[in-house]
Amino acid sequence: MAVIAHINRVGTATPSNEVHGLFVEWAKGRIGDRRTAALFARMADRSGIAQRWSVLAPEPEARQIDPGGFYHGASPTTARRMSIYAEEAPRLALAAIARLGPIEGVTHIVVASCTGFVAPGVDQIIASRLGLSATVERVLVGFMGCYAGVAALRTAHHIVRSEPAAKVLVVTVELCTLHLQHSTEIEPLLAMLQFGDGAAAAIVSAEPKGLAITRTFSTALPDSAEMIRWEIGDTGFAMHLAGGVPARIADSLAQPETRAAMLGDGPVDMWAVHAGGRSVLDAVERALSLPESALAESRAVLFAKGNMSSATLLFVLERLMTRDDGAAGGIALAFGPGMAAEGFGFRRAR
Repeated sequence: MAVIAHINRVGTATPSNEVHGLFVEWAKGRIGDRRTAALFARMADRSGIAQRWSVLAPEPEARQIDPGGFYHGASPTTARRMSIYAEEAPRLALAAIARLGPIEGVTHIVVASCTGFVAPGVDQIIASRLGLSATVERVLVGFMGCYAGVAALRTAHHIVRSEPAAKVLVVTVELCTLHLQHSTEIEPLLAMLQFGDGAAAAIVSAEPKGLAITRTFSTALPDSAEMIRWEIGDTGFAMHLAGGVPARIADSLAQPETRAAMLGDGPVDMWAVHAGGRSVLDAVERALSLPESALAESRAVLFAKGNMSSATLLFVLERLMTRDDGAAGGIALAFGPGMAAEGFGFRRAR
């Protein structure tokens, strides 16, 4: 009988510094054209986001974009941003792990993080601070963007299937607000409007508890490579998010082969769609003819946290796992650089 991997538990954490309104006012002030600034304000109001959180705490007598703040004046170098990442990413990851409860017996760690680099890696730092055995096997998933959470859970799924006694700690941690760019153009400002910081952790094992991963899927979308990109520069990681992304997603979901790979042949009454933005969720909802309530958990995460890159999907899964509405089978789905769609089917443990 085939071994089935289960997402047993999920824990999440965000920093304590709320920055969404502050960013909106800052961004509006950078747009020279009055009509364009008004358009930005309308789109911010329609974003479906009320709060986003950052590891960047207000400095003495100055917010981060005020005189004396991190982003005031000359744009911080990538080196300076990575120095903060090295300190704050493990701290936020450990806060999410603490929400899991006991984690004795961990045999593997899979960490996804796409907003920074440090060596020894976040995986090694976490293992050391948790006092885990030096024999714990580690995998680090980097720079896959919003679907890296799927890749991390899928890797854990494969580990458990090959080693039924494995207990895998999956961690996703993203500090997106470290990469604010001093742009005055509306498109990059709207892209930056989406992103916040967050971390999530999960235990994946063969224990029949939580959500069983029933299958996985991965689909690269042709002629879309330039639509979602990150570029590493001297002043951080610059996100390029084309305005045509929602339409491209809707087009891909209309393709029979994409739908067949994603939907499978079982019942789907739970949807864990990466909260990449309101327009992305609207595109998925329309393309799949979903009822308005289907993406409620994704929209709730977007509203309260924004898009936290790879961590976001696990926030949605956490909310689904607490529901007691009789739902049995579901689909987890995320889109990201490439473009590509990554996901898996799941059902409640029996």
